[in-house]
Amino acid sequence: MIIILALIVALLAYANGANDNFKGVATIFGGGAASFKRAIGWATICTLAGSICAVTLAGTLLKNFSGKGLIEETLVAKAEFAACVSVGAGLTVLIATRFGLPISTTHGLLGALLGTGIAAGSEIDGSKLLSSFAAPLLFSPLLAIVATTLIYPVLRSVRLRLGVSSQSCTCIGTQVLQVVSACDAVCYDAAKERIEITHGHAASCRTAYSGVVMGIEAEKALNSLHFLSAGAVSFARGLNDTPKIAALLLVMPHISPSLALLLVGGTMAVGGLISGRRVAETMSHKITQMNHGQGFTANLVTALIVINAGRIGMPVSTTHVSCGTLFGMGAVNGTARWRTILSILGAWLITLPMGAVMGATSWSLVRVFYG
Repeated sequence: MIIILALIVALLAYANGANDNFKGVATIFGGGAASFKRAIGWATICTLAGSICAVTLAGTLLKNFSGKGLIEETLVAKAEFAACVSVGAGLTVLIATRFGLPISTTHGLLGALLGTGIAAGSEIDGSKLLSSFAAPLLFSPLLAIVATTLIYPVLRSVRLRLGVSSQSCTCIGTQVLQVVSACDAVCYDAAKERIEITHGHAASCRTAYSGVVMGIEAEKALNSLHFLSAGAVSFARGLNDTPKIAALLLVMPHISPSLALLLVGGTMAVGGLISGRRVAETMSHKITQMNHGQGFTANLVTALIVINAGRIGMPVSTTHVSCGTLFGMGAVNGTARWRTILSILGAWLITLPMGAVMGATSWSLVRVFYG
């Protein structure tokens, strides 16, 4: 059972990486600032850094997601219980990843903990469930939406006061065909009438910034800040998610929390590199359009919320926070794709009960075959 548990937790970590690793860098890929390969490479490096730092910074999350205090401790200590929780959460995340839906591994884990615990006849600590799990998970995406809609206008006002203006170009690949003060459908269509596409590239309309701040070109400075903010989100995700999965390995003899965190962090990185493309497309191109300034704002809000939540042991969902900032930005700039947003919200609603059902089913099967 110990070997089976290790393999199943590895599958859950892989699924988490495939569904979550790209979320931090979705804005730099979607905004054309980086290729998919470059973006996922940056996400992997920063996520691994967060996983390593979780060894010293996220002890409370490691304890909470072992199930202690929420589920009866005699049950939590069993390897078969941890294996069933891993199966419930892992299958839920893998199914969502197959359809390109960014869901919360945190919700999947919580659902699997509850479903497996109930199926095993354990009592659930309702007060701990509400205060340590339900409240932060429900509140964090709302906070992300509100914070984004309030902060972006302030940052935009600061940019304008510094004399930094926005420009738009009609481009094919890296070639700039036309630069105007503000891109609209008329200038974009007019430019397309005068060009010939010969290598399969689609013409696109992109936003750049013109101006100098403290002797530094605004566009160059903002691109750098955008990359740093994307890295901060990926770091926050590694810090917040790794201990939640690693906690399931602590029932294994002779495995330390540090080793569990490092093993899970490495497997998450592999999952993102191999199977992260579908969710990457959804996060980058199907929720909203945004320029570098808007992407930087979304990343900044996400990183601040998730890092601080991880520091105090609050199990917020990086997925819900990052998607919340994108939802808020889409509402502010008027480019929100509501059909995609509604499909994501629908997936969120079924994540917890789906994890619970799969966890409970796994426990029932284990009881049948192992007594």
